[in-house]
Amino acid sequence: MSQIRLFRRNIIVSSKNLIQLTSVRTFAAGGKSKKGSKGGAAADAPKASILSKEVKSTTVVGANILKEGADPKIMADSEYPAWLWNLLNKHPPLSELRRKNAESLPYADLKRFIKLDTRARIKENNSIKAK
Repeated sequence: MSQIRLFRRNIIVSSKNLIQLTSVRTFAAGGKSKKGSKGGAAADAPKASILSKEVKSTTVVGANILKEGADPKIMADSEYPAWLWNLLNKHPPLSELRRKNAESLPYADLKRFIKLDTRARIKENNSIKAK
């Protein structure tokens, strides 16, 4: 019985080591070894990139989820809806919304305040009931 457990542990350990070994990213060395090269400063300088910093494209590659059809074309910024550009804006947290006057908040912030406040009260009530 102990041999089976030991065998299972070895499999688990072996599989962890295998995962660790396979997840390590390695890069192939250049054609020559750098140990024997001369001119140390020139060899250490970064090489210029072949690709430009910005890659221009006319389509969104990989955005087509259908079997048939093509990737959508990239349009000018003016052709997209205005709300799209506000998606990544930071929203104020509940603590900051509580400090402000509720009557002076814009509708979107007031709606967010009610949602977050309700969620916080529900969590608090659930933690009290759990005790």
